[in-house]
Amino acid sequence: MATNNTLSKALNQQPQKVSAKNASIKVLLESPTIQAKFQNVLKDKSSGFVSSVLNVVNTNGYLADAQPMSIMTSAMVAATLDLPIDPNLGYAYIVPFNGKNKETNRWEKKAQLIIGYKGYIQLAQRSGQYRKLNVAPIPEGAFISWNPLAEELKYDFSKATSDKAVGYAGYFELLNGFTKTVYWTRDQVEAHRIANNKDKDKRALTGVWLNNYDAMATKTVLRSMLGRWGILSIEMQNAVSKDEQPQELTDDGQLVDDRLDITDDATNYDSPNDEADGGKSSTKSDKLDSELTKQEQQDIFDAVNGSKK
Repeated sequence: MATNNTLSKALNQQPQKVSAKNASIKVLLESPTIQAKFQNVLKDKSSGFVSSVLNVVNTNGYLADAQPMSIMTSAMVAATLDLPIDPNLGYAYIVPFNGKNKETNRWEKKAQLIIGYKGYIQLAQRSGQYRKLNVAPIPEGAFISWNPLAEELKYDFSKATSDKAVGYAGYFELLNGFTKTVYWTRDQVEAHRIANNKDKDKRALTGVWLNNYDAMATKTVLRSMLGRWGILSIEMQNAVSKDEQPQELTDDGQLVDDRLDITDDATNYDSPNDEADGGKSSTKSDKLDSELTKQEQQDIFDAVNGSKK
């Protein structure tokens, strides 16, 4: 069993060989050990998923510069949640971020998985507990009023004056009759984005926020609503705890937070109207079949260096 660090050490122990750090994501994904792990999680869908990982990396120059092992681990998280990572689909994204390593005090580029709003809707649907679930931007001119205590949101889409969103509303109804309505203004979403921005320039729009602001704002409201008031299946808890968090493998095979000091509050998705009570937090994570034995480390080493048995 091995962590990312111990795996890298194992690969680097052999002289004049390619290190794990320098191995491309293509080489890592072609190793029998890694393929077996994806096969174990995704069964017949593993081949297509691995191909999609390579396609995403090959079409994103910034992601291609990230540490390959972080890309692979992010992909494994998406695989365990059974969410496609094609950015055009909007279910999940593998995104590179620069973060300072606490041990070396150096800036490094590592990949993280960001779950889109469609991914959260998919996970909620699988629970079978939701009768209705929706989240939508409220365009300029359509907003009338919002009473957070009574959860009464008034709007008239026929009076919209532009496509620009001034706020984002979320609603769900459970099979047991429980309902919830939330509303975030654009300013509240923007304040949350700045507070949790991974880049040095906190106010700069980058990544998915730059390319699709409304989608990320919608996801922010949806995640907060489901995380605080929704029914959280084990799968949903796993998603909330790992969304936008760097991951590595522990010695017992679990995915845990990495050591990159990227943000102090990356998972703070509390509703802007509920900061006082601190909200619910989900810290459970499913144990994954990710243990790397000495033989598996050797298999990866052989794949990286083209060794023959």
